[in-house]
Amino acid sequence: MSLDLAGRALARECARYAAMGWMRGTSGNLSVVLGRDPLRLAVTVSGLDKGELTRHDVVVVDGTGAAVADQPHPERVPSAEAGLHARIAAVAGAGAVVHVHAVAPVVAAEFWPDGVVLRDLEMLKGFGRAAHDDEVVVPVVPNSQDMTVLGDAFERGFSADVPALIVARHGVYVWGDDLHQARQRAECLEWLLRFRTETRGTS
Repeated sequence: MSLDLAGRALARECARYAAMGWMRGTSGNLSVVLGRDPLRLAVTVSGLDKGELTRHDVVVVDGTGAAVADQPHPERVPSAEAGLHARIAAVAGAGAVVHVHAVAPVVAAEFWPDGVVLRDLEMLKGFGRAAHDDEVVVPVVPNSQDMTVLGDAFERGFSADVPALIVARHGVYVWGDDLHQARQRAECLEWLLRFRTETRGTS
């Protein structure tokens, strides 16, 4: 994918999440993989309203999340969380990573800090799992401003069949082969976690 196409796609997806209330103000960040050898990602810039991004508001980063040289717009700074995006792309083989601040995942992590268990829900199919006789445990890790610490915690709890990570009192990361799949999974996961929290005393 070219940087121009990536920028357009990322701006469009950010506007969608902002309208949903999942990327309030400047919060949240998205990325898409541009190449694998070496790993390169287009990541949304830091400090801008995510509902107002343009195709130019992206930065190319390497496998550590650092901005590469020869940026089209060198004054733009990648999200501080670009390092975790890169780690997820490398370890999970994801083509796109979505990080939003939907409330349901953060609330769920408060109740189940060791991981959120989901089972016997039809919406699990939209998350890439079976609706019945299948147990999904969404990992939860403590928040940190150090992306290496978060990346290590992600790797320790990583399971190839659970494309999501909740960072306690922060937000959720969801990934997929592309931005479309990552979005579908994020929307389904938010529903699942909202159901889990709102019915926690009944089952």
